[in-house]
Amino acid sequence: MTEKMPPIALTIAGLDPSGGAGVLADVRAFAALGCFPTAAITSLTFQNTSGVAGALHQSGGTVRAQVLPIVEDFAVDCAKTGMLPTREVIAEVARLFREIALPAPVVDPVMRATSGDDLIDDDAVSCLVSDLFPLARLVTPNIPEAERLTGLRISDEGSMREAASRIREMGARAVLVKGGHLGSRASNSDKETGCSTLQAIDVLDNEGRISVFRAEMVGGGEIHGSGCTLSAAIAACLGQGMTLEDAVAKAKQFVTAAIKGSLAIGHGARVLFTDSGD
Repeated sequence: MTEKMPPIALTIAGLDPSGGAGVLADVRAFAALGCFPTAAITSLTFQNTSGVAGALHQSGGTVRAQVLPIVEDFAVDCAKTGMLPTREVIAEVARLFREIALPAPVVDPVMRATSGDDLIDDDAVSCLVSDLFPLARLVTPNIPEAERLTGLRISDEGSMREAASRIREMGARAVLVKGGHLGSRASNSDKETGCSTLQAIDVLDNEGRISVFRAEMVGGGEIHGSGCTLSAAIAACLGQGMTLEDAVAKAKQFVTAAIKGSLAIGHGARVLFTDSGD
């Protein structure tokens, strides 16, 4: 009898030793959604739920040295990138995706920690756009990241659509602008039906096809690691063979459940917790 193997998922991102974000959050999402997780660390950060005290960034060569043994041993089915702190690391990661038979990654353009600490400088952002965006299956900026990338002031669904379009024009195949920072109420059409529930709105521009994902905005305070978890969940769903639209919908459900189960373990932001992809 042939043993059925799970999809192999790869994350290339930073290490948050407190476990709320970065590769540890990615690994939990991969496993919960039925993938076998692998990881390469781009930066050793010194942080917890309250803030970032510092970081020791890896060299491009060190990142390559981590990835090569993985791809020599496994056939990677899906991939994502998270914190890529320097131009050198971004350029090396882009070379890996160009040179090796790796699937197009979900690129989470991590620029700032939940605490507000900057994680990437402008030079690195420029390299991210020029070198990695054109290789991505999907780019997943939140509102502050989309504003930094486009220079737009994003205040509603319309400006989210415009930002997604502009980022796609930078070379990305598809863009998901995450609206968790927006805190806007339901659209006018929703209000006409009597719905006034606070909503989380995400806008997907997939090669010019627009999809809007709406879900109940879960309260309870600041959340640490939701962006990492969402991008990892989308990658895992793509590894399971879903379309991009279905992968985003499933991942959004997964993260909403994780937020509902979030825990105030530390003294700062709540951390996501889920033990199931259901």
